[in-house]
Amino acid sequence: MKGKRHYGQFCGLAAGLDVVGERWALLIVRELLIGPARFNEILGNLPGLGPNLLSDRLRALTERGVIESAAVPGDGRGKQYRLTARGEELREPLLSLARWGMGFLGEADAAGGTVRAAWGILAVQAMIHGRPVPDVAEAYEFRVDGETFHIEVADGRAVTRRGPAQEPALVVTTDAHTFVSIGAEMHTPFEALLSGRLRIEGEPEAVRRCVDFMGLLGP
Repeated sequence: MKGKRHYGQFCGLAAGLDVVGERWALLIVRELLIGPARFNEILGNLPGLGPNLLSDRLRALTERGVIESAAVPGDGRGKQYRLTARGEELREPLLSLARWGMGFLGEADAAGGTVRAAWGILAVQAMIHGRPVPDVAEAYEFRVDGETFHIEVADGRAVTRRGPAQEPALVVTTDAHTFVSIGAEMHTPFEALLSGRLRIEGEPEAVRRCVDFMGLLGP
């Protein structure tokens, strides 16, 4: 791409950063990991990013085959962006990076940083990424502000889906700030329960399995 900076190194990491290393690029990918989104939806979820720069980043990611534009179902004139199969390959490394980055979050980030409920979906995926899956078949539902999603556990696999679970073994209700704070180990689930910012409904054994699975019981 004309005018784009390159590291000029014969290295896979450098080549990857040539594609997604520009400021805001990975956060745009994060939004599309949650699901397809229109231009204004992406812009509204990334305060500080201007429309011209967003257009530039979307164009660059499209040219490199990371994202693509598609019609909006039910809206013949609408256009949304979504990850290509190549872009979807970023999910695993970005979940690992998100899990690693949670260790750097602090009270200043919680007090002044932007947070949205949909990020809870990726926060859950990051928390369970690479962890042993409970040997059960059950679902854990999360209601974070206006967003509902759940984890389905079965046959040694865990899948995160948007929307409510059919028969959840437990239901967790909280706000986005509290949810991320727990994931970042700034507060424990017990502290959030005592403060009233977290509510858990379900059988005690299901609660224990879920909290353990998400790595919230400590090492």
